[in-house]
Amino acid sequence: MITFLKGKIIYKGSKSIFLLVQDIGYEIFLSPLNLGKIKEGTEEEIYTQLILKEKEIELYGFLSFNELELFKFLKTISGIGPKIALIFAEAGSLQKLKFKLENEKPPKGIGNKKMQKILLELTGKIKEIEKKQDKDEEVINALKSLGFSHKEIKNALSQVDKDVKDIEERIKAALQFLGR
Repeated sequence: MITFLKGKIIYKGSKSIFLLVQDIGYEIFLSPLNLGKIKEGTEEEIYTQLILKEKEIELYGFLSFNELELFKFLKTISGIGPKIALIFAEAGSLQKLKFKLENEKPPKGIGNKKMQKILLELTGKIKEIEKKQDKDEEVINALKSLGFSHKEIKNALSQVDKDVKDIEERIKAALQFLGR
């Protein structure tokens, strides 16, 4: 999988760029917003997602890791293909995308039914993420009161099994990684 490329932009078209990386040229599709941010002849770092289709292979690019993650999530929604997901991903976060979809005209090719479905799935995902953040906030506060730094806590929580949902169990598991 090609997930990140760094190289010189040797061509900028209306939908894609050609990125030269160690004598190999990659065509990478970018959103209109991101295309406007870059210039031909400059050195760029681009996060990428390789999409295999029946008759072709396409590489989609993003200027931030958050855009890439949002793109991956959007592709899981039925009826959203990579080209529409690319345009939506330029929002950068679920909250910004939700606001944009509620307050702006939808892109060409998206009808009202599909827009409602996307908004419904986004709202559910946002609530799920907020619940997880609230629980982790309690765990972080508890561990901080024991004298651990924020960096140590984040590192320990990243190693805790995602299936551990209970706050007390998450604290116990994090303490094991923290060595106390």
